[in-house]
Amino acid sequence: MIPLKLKTVPARQGSVWVRQGFRVFFKRPMVFAALFAVFMFVVFVLALLPVIGSLLLLALLPLVTLAFMLATQLALQGQLPAPSALLQPLRMDKTRRVAMLKLGVIYAVATFAILALSDLIDGGAFDALMDALPTIQTKPELVNAKLADPRLGLGLLLRTALAGLLSVPFWYAPALVYWGGQGCAQSLFSSTLACWRNKGAFTIYSLTWMAAVILFATLGSMVFGLLGQLPLFALAATPFSLLLTTVFYASLYFTFADCFEAGAVPAPTDPVPLA
Repeated sequence: MIPLKLKTVPARQGSVWVRQGFRVFFKRPMVFAALFAVFMFVVFVLALLPVIGSLLLLALLPLVTLAFMLATQLALQGQLPAPSALLQPLRMDKTRRVAMLKLGVIYAVATFAILALSDLIDGGAFDALMDALPTIQTKPELVNAKLADPRLGLGLLLRTALAGLLSVPFWYAPALVYWGGQGCAQSLFSSTLACWRNKGAFTIYSLTWMAAVILFATLGSMVFGLLGQLPLFALAATPFSLLLTTVFYASLYFTFADCFEAGAVPAPTDPVPLA
């Protein structure tokens, strides 16, 4: 177990985390792309399994965030992170594996509860919109009708707010289990405390990502509009959104490394220490 000391960083550090994510991604773009491709393949396979596949995917997400943290750490150390980094979180001692399993189960159950509550509040308006989107080219009036549902805004707001709240205790929990040897409950509490102590930095971090997405959407629509190929923008948006998602995952390690400081040199049997 590595004692980890919680630190407070200035709000401006939030934008630095985003820049660091882009920097480390472009240092090893193919590696991070391959890692994310493996993750997407797992998503595709699990999507073929009704109900249980969704549960397994949600339970695996804490492990995925940790795997990307480890990949970023290796890249910063000059090593070449392989897609097998996704399996690295499983190479822990039994105590850590049990704690990580508990995190996955809690995250999956909590997410399903959020979705169920949101569906109840919006009367299924969001799901109806998702079902109608594939027909947007052939039946735009159907999609417009779903978008006009007054319950949709409330459902989207509720999903966003509750998902944001859920991310707080789980933001650092997997890393605290892996590097700090903390138990499930302690890691959730420590993560919540760290996010609260550094809420200024996380606010800037979130706003910077929002600005990056808006900037892409604006520039992309302008360029394709000038070329008279605006419908192609939707095709270009998909790979770029995947790139931004990969960079986001790559930036997670920096948020952890700045907010926690290792207080001791780990024993040989401990996980890879913080850089």
